[in-house]
Amino acid sequence: MKLKRILAIETSCDETSAAVIENGTELLSNVVASQIKSHQRFGGVVPEVASRHHVEQMTLIMEAALEEAGTSYEELDAIAVTEGPGLVGALLIGVNAAKAVAYAHKLPLIPVNHIIGHIYANQLVQPLCFPLLSLVVSGGHTELVYMKQAGQYEVIGETRDDAAGEAYDKVGRVLGVPYPGGKHIDEMAHQGKDTFHFPRAMMQDDTNDFSFSGLKSSFINTVHNAQQKGEVLDKNDLAASFQAAVVEVLVKKTIRCAKERKVKQIVLAGGVAANKGLRQALKAAVSEELEETELIIPPLSLCGDNAAMIGAAAFTESIDSDQLDLTLNAKPGLAL
Repeated sequence: MKLKRILAIETSCDETSAAVIENGTELLSNVVASQIKSHQRFGGVVPEVASRHHVEQMTLIMEAALEEAGTSYEELDAIAVTEGPGLVGALLIGVNAAKAVAYAHKLPLIPVNHIIGHIYANQLVQPLCFPLLSLVVSGGHTELVYMKQAGQYEVIGETRDDAAGEAYDKVGRVLGVPYPGGKHIDEMAHQGKDTFHFPRAMMQDDTNDFSFSGLKSSFINTVHNAQQKGEVLDKNDLAASFQAAVVEVLVKKTIRCAKERKVKQIVLAGGVAANKGLRQALKAAVSEELEETELIIPPLSLCGDNAAMIGAAAFTESIDSDQLDLTLNAKPGLAL
């Protein structure tokens, strides 16, 4: 079945989003309701709170997406929804909303992997060319994904402990910045210098895997030791030193893998793709070391969780006109 227009739904964590995508590349609408203010006082996402907000927002967000796109359910060809990975309660809200809409309007239902969605957000920028390498960096994932062709995913490197975004949030709490910490640390880093020279884990190893728990521990120990001695450390320099360590590891391992696999494109994906330091460093490295390799970086609006990326990914799926699996369930631990 050839698809033209899809309504996509994303509720894997703390953003309720719905979008209308046409032909897999044209963004007609992308409505996102953020819950950041509700979770800030807790210093992180509270799953039960996130789920309740999704229940409150889901119908309103879908209606807003259709209105912004100037379309209706009768003009849709399918419904797409994130089935995982993510918070199980949050995922269930989106999955059940998608099943209800698909059943009521007799539309095919397409389950989408959240990580694949992040990768395909780049398709809304320009066409993907294979083979490609995707650096997926978010609060829950840090992975290098090799795609020989569309629909084929090989994880050739991943974090062995904390994800990069998770480390940013934990370090942010130590620095006393609001949740989520990544944006604030990025801003502070551009006003400081790498004076602390925190460790770059697994840089000399043959593995493509990452590790950020040692860096996080080194950062926390540095701050706590200074506090015990009554010393005052420059927070901007701390932020710059932490970010320099994260970015250097991410960029160098990405460049090394891209050379080994001889890819045509490198695509950046995930919430941490919004990080200014990472974007600048990856651009500079690709320009210097991989002149014939194209780099795609999504706009800030497509870096965080959003339904547009889920809709773009759904167009890569092969479906039947009567595909409606009402047994579809949330898969919080879903892998590529």
